[in-house]
Amino acid sequence: MGVNRFECRACPYQYVLEQSWFEKTPMKQKEVEDVFGGKNEFANADSVATQCPAEGCNGDRAYFFQLQIRSADEPMTTFLKVGVGMDGYLAYAGCT
Repeated sequence: MGVNRFECRACPYQYVLEQSWFEKTPMKQKEVEDVFGGKNEFANADSVATQCPAEGCNGDRAYFFQLQIRSADEPMTTFLKVGVGMDGYLAYAGCT
């Protein structure tokens, strides 16, 4: 088996450990941010009149926006959601 040791990256010094050494570092989980705007991400999105092909969905509009999230030589990514527009806000239909 290998030898556990501490070693300096700037010089050839090495300190050989005679027993196993373990240190646990507690990690704090990051808070997730709404990158696209949370619930209002499609509020100002472009839309087209369409009928959702899913059975039981009464969505009459498709809301979409495009972002360049990859390199410039890749096509833009289109985000799409089918919904029903009501009084200035979106109430999403059965399929999302």
